[in-house]
Amino acid sequence: MSRVPFSFRPRVPGPRRSSETHPVDELPSTPTLLLYGLQHVMTMYAGLVAVPLIVGQALGLEFADITYLLAATLLVAGLATVLQTIGVWRIGARLPLVQGVSFAAVASMIAIGTGAGGGRGGLTLIFGATLVAGVVGFALAPLFRRLVRLFPPVVTGTVITVIGVSLLPVAVRWASGASDGEPGDPASVGLAGFTLLVIVLVYRFLPGFWSRIAILISLVAGTVLAAALGMADFSRIDEADWFAVSTPFHFGTPQFSFPAIVSMTVVMLVIMTETTADLLAVGEIVGRPADGRRIVAGLRADTLSTAVSGGLLNSFPASAFAQNVGLVAITGIRSRFVVAGGGAILLVLGLFPKLGAVIASVPAPVLGGAGLALFATVAASGIRALGKVDFDGHANLVIVAVALGLGVLPIAAPSFWEHFPEWFRTVFDSGISAAAVAAVALNLLFHGARGEGPIAAEAPVPVVEDDRRPVD
Repeated sequence: MSRVPFSFRPRVPGPRRSSETHPVDELPSTPTLLLYGLQHVMTMYAGLVAVPLIVGQALGLEFADITYLLAATLLVAGLATVLQTIGVWRIGARLPLVQGVSFAAVASMIAIGTGAGGGRGGLTLIFGATLVAGVVGFALAPLFRRLVRLFPPVVTGTVITVIGVSLLPVAVRWASGASDGEPGDPASVGLAGFTLLVIVLVYRFLPGFWSRIAILISLVAGTVLAAALGMADFSRIDEADWFAVSTPFHFGTPQFSFPAIVSMTVVMLVIMTETTADLLAVGEIVGRPADGRRIVAGLRADTLSTAVSGGLLNSFPASAFAQNVGLVAITGIRSRFVVAGGGAILLVLGLFPKLGAVIASVPAPVLGGAGLALFATVAASGIRALGKVDFDGHANLVIVAVALGLGVLPIAAPSFWEHFPEWFRTVFDSGISAAAVAAVALNLLFHGARGEGPIAAEAPVPVVEDDRRPVD
């Protein structure tokens, strides 16, 4: 039975499959693969480039250095996505999971960089801390295998719901025009509404193939309308270089500071918790539940990419992108090779910044309209997972209620934990990690170490022709 939370099930055109091939391992034709992969890239692009822009500006970098950081970020995201989806040895979950740079590390990176005086010197200190944190995370990844039992449906459903809810404010800000004009600007809201309407109409009236690329169609249609209304800015395309290669140690060799390493290692643990939640979410959506081995393999790809990113390729900690989990859910395209195609596109964009600037020119309200549908779909998937939970009695009800409350708290009041210690804020300023910690702790309190059984135990991972080797 399909795990896509919609009644329609349009098929991927031209996949090469056998009766034993799981949909995750279907290989569509090259044009189809690249088209769907581009949809993934456009969905996550704004969030991907935001981190180097924010950090670069906070450190007072020159425009050329910020541009270089952008190219390096795209390159690392592409490499990490290919590693996560295709896999090498016991590294990579082999699930349709997009990798990018993590927002969870932004505050710590700015603190580390500005504390070192900003500029390139601040960057090298960030890179050193990122390198060590990635190595530590890689070593600790197998421990998360033992923690899968702590994620029964009552926990995973709650965390998946919070992932979607925590992303919605981003879409709301984009839709309101907070990035391009005054918040609540009617023109921006109208543009976002038009984009959302296109998604609904495509799903309602267009057949199979077209419904699979509804997000891409809406982004293109919204951008065309924005250009006609004078609400699109394409000037940045001229400022971008045609070709750039991110060379190792471009900003200097990584520098190491114990406090910076400790801070980034704590952030790495938070990122690993969020990635575990994303692995469980996407596994549930595509019908290949993430068991302990697959989670370890996914975390290894995450942490190895982080170490290489900081140690060699001038970028920041890698993390799974939850918004693309929503794209998998809303489109029903479960092939990991489609996401790998998106990774290949990111690699190309990292080498040709002018192409990346074209996608970066999609107006924020257009992204907001698409984001409202995507991010809410993640929350709906969490609610669907909670439908499997037995709510007789009060135990599971209390677990969900308290974890949801703590998860929504930093969304509703971002400064709520402002006067608490930094180590505490690192965990609880993220609604996702706060909900995960609360749900796991309460599940242990009410149900003990055995809990109710993880989602991963609901069904065995299918064995397919091109992936018969164990993940770990």
